[in-house]
Amino acid sequence: MNKLLVILFISLSTFQLKAQEKSSPYKTDFWKDGAWIAGSVGLNVVGVFTIQNKPDLTEKKLSNLDGDDLWGINRGAVGNFSEEADELSYLPFYTSFATPLLFLLGEDERSNFGQISVMFIETMATTGAFFTITAGSVEKSRPLVYNEDLPLEERLNSDAQRSFFAGHTAATAAATFFTAKVYNDFNPESPAVPFVWAGAVAVPAYVGYLRTKAGKHFLTDNIIGFGIGAACGILVPEIHKIGNEKLDVYPTMNTNVMGTGINSKGIGFNYTF
Repeated sequence: MNKLLVILFISLSTFQLKAQEKSSPYKTDFWKDGAWIAGSVGLNVVGVFTIQNKPDLTEKKLSNLDGDDLWGINRGAVGNFSEEADELSYLPFYTSFATPLLFLLGEDERSNFGQISVMFIETMATTGAFFTITAGSVEKSRPLVYNEDLPLEERLNSDAQRSFFAGHTAATAAATFFTAKVYNDFNPESPAVPFVWAGAVAVPAYVGYLRTKAGKHFLTDNIIGFGIGAACGILVPEIHKIGNEKLDVYPTMNTNVMGTGINSKGIGFNYTF
């Protein structure tokens, strides 16, 4: 996900917000979308900083881990570990980020590619914000931590303590569902629409399977990651659809909430009646 942040920063400085074309079902706004992107990227930076400062698991906590304490749906992944599955998962993961380039093949989509790019950046930045903040705040050991054949250092490492939720699955789902949603909105009558949506489901599902086999995430981590990514991929374009101007989504970061000293970071939703 750190590499994803680099991509987002490069994209933010490269793409410019573009005026709506007559052939586009969407509407973008320079200031609103610029603030959304800047705020979401800022939340990603905060989240990554939190992840980098996450402590390692202690040997005492490791000794208290018991796979039988997990939900039954997750017990099948306990002790999983596969370097091959881990490496293979990156192929569909990175490939999914290129799916919006397929819009260059369509005349209407190509003429609005700047606008589509802005929405894609927002989608990935929002998904990344959810992931980094959650992964940095929630302590949950990966399935591989339960594998006693692995070196102790690897099982105790802080990177192995952020199983919740599955970032690779979330990012892949965000990219594929975004592509399917935008294709659907530009080509609602196309006979290819059902197949595009099927692909949007299959690719992140495969990534989730590989991440579980690799020992990186439990099934519920992948299900939640899939859901968050899919929601971002659908909602961001939907919010920009002409006629939906009353719905706003924006990044939030509050300190000392209600005098409690608790910091709050996340995504806010607002609907104007």
